[in-house]
Amino acid sequence: MPAETTHTSLAEMKVGEQASIHSFNGGKGIIGRLTSLGLTPGAQVTMTQNFGHGPLIVMVRGTRVALGRGEAQNILVQRLPA
Repeated sequence: MPAETTHTSLAEMKVGEQASIHSFNGGKGIIGRLTSLGLTPGAQVTMTQNFGHGPLIVMVRGTRVALGRGEAQNILVQRLPA
């Protein structure tokens, strides 16, 4: 039986965790904004700042990107093994 893959929102990741972007929830506007920032399905991200409230910062494609919590909740990721 294959291992079950679970997806979580980017907003739930802890500092230092790495993940691969799986998909987005939301309309064309938010998807367009996120893809223009380099956040595309398959891209690897590393959480660099997440206080549990307010904006958070991730590293994607060698660039730090600040996201609002609402945006981050619309990004589904699969955590990568440590």
